[in-house]
Amino acid sequence: MHVLVAGAGIAGAAAALALGNQGHRITVLERAPAARDGGCAIVLWSNGTAVLKDLGVDPTALGERIEAVDVYSARGRALMSVDTTRLETRFDAPVLGVPRRNLHRRLLRDLPEEILHYGARLTHVREGGDHVRVRTSEGREYTADLLIGADGVNSAVRAALPGPLPEAETTGAATWQGLASTLPLDLASRSRLYMGRRGGVGFNPAGRGLVQWLIDLRHTPDVDLDRPDRALPLLREHYADWAEPVTTLLAHLTEHDLELFPHRRHRVGRRWGHGRVLLIGDAAHAMPPILAQGAGQALEDVSLLTRLLPTADLTTRAGREALQHAYTRRRARQARLASTMATRGVATSGPRTLAQSEAALRGAALLPSGLPTRVFEGLMTGVSERLRAGAPVEHALPRP
Repeated sequence: MHVLVAGAGIAGAAAALALGNQGHRITVLERAPAARDGGCAIVLWSNGTAVLKDLGVDPTALGERIEAVDVYSARGRALMSVDTTRLETRFDAPVLGVPRRNLHRRLLRDLPEEILHYGARLTHVREGGDHVRVRTSEGREYTADLLIGADGVNSAVRAALPGPLPEAETTGAATWQGLASTLPLDLASRSRLYMGRRGGVGFNPAGRGLVQWLIDLRHTPDVDLDRPDRALPLLREHYADWAEPVTTLLAHLTEHDLELFPHRRHRVGRRWGHGRVLLIGDAAHAMPPILAQGAGQALEDVSLLTRLLPTADLTTRAGREALQHAYTRRRARQARLASTMATRGVATSGPRTLAQSEAALRGAALLPSGLPTRVFEGLMTGVSERLRAGAPVEHALPRP
């Protein structure tokens, strides 16, 4: 089968690697002029690292194991801890802090250079009974048996589907983030999250002395808060009464260290494609980064597709509909749960911030010590078909 993959980010590169390993002929079209090497860091929970292992990628070589996630109030009161080593033991897959570029480069490393076409922005998609055809801004046309839209939240493939599918919405929150090598902070393989009525501030180890820091807060497009040079003084004022190491972080940062990530999300629907076109990753279900499931959910999409395609019959309309139905039915509920939790995980405005006040958070410190870990175990299986199965998931499509 000839598969076109639109987008060479994490989702697209993983799809190209997985489907290439199955013997399919792959062509990757990426609108950027070269491989993107930006971004800060991500947390890969056990579902994401399990899929990477299935692809033959050693996730532990990419970053640093996270052994626990410790949660504090804004004033520094210890509230709860999630023992992520227990997740690794149960699922045989670690939780990691990983510089995004490390993961992206590793996925691209195993792809033949000749299948990667950069500067190829899609301008037209036409899906027919026996093929799908795309045209790029350079006027080149490509014809294939299947098109996978992995081209991000502003997906050209998604926009070309009949319907059309709704665009991503802003949530009213954003994350200022960065990757630092000189913070005077020793995390000792543990993540920290500080929560208060103004949002959340987090720190994640990312390997080789790197620390990912992030600040989740209310956001509306504003010239002062969207420019790092103007935002930094406001952030220092905003969090001046928060505990160490939050104040130390903000004192240490310069305007060149800040990257703004406005939160956007799709309302996860029941349709992620049409005919010979399928969406994965942010093109299908963009979500805020608070739950750290963006990459994980994209890898879940890839994992399922590699199990469904060997038995898919794309030569008939019934066969194509069976593939669409099986893919969306199995993935939509999990992605919807992940997106909902990511949107509501840390309140940045409105009445829900009252639950993050110093007084309200005192009750969290009284929870049984093992309860947060058990809750996260349940959450991981709720958003992951791969972890529920305990092994690479085998699927066969019913014959139409």
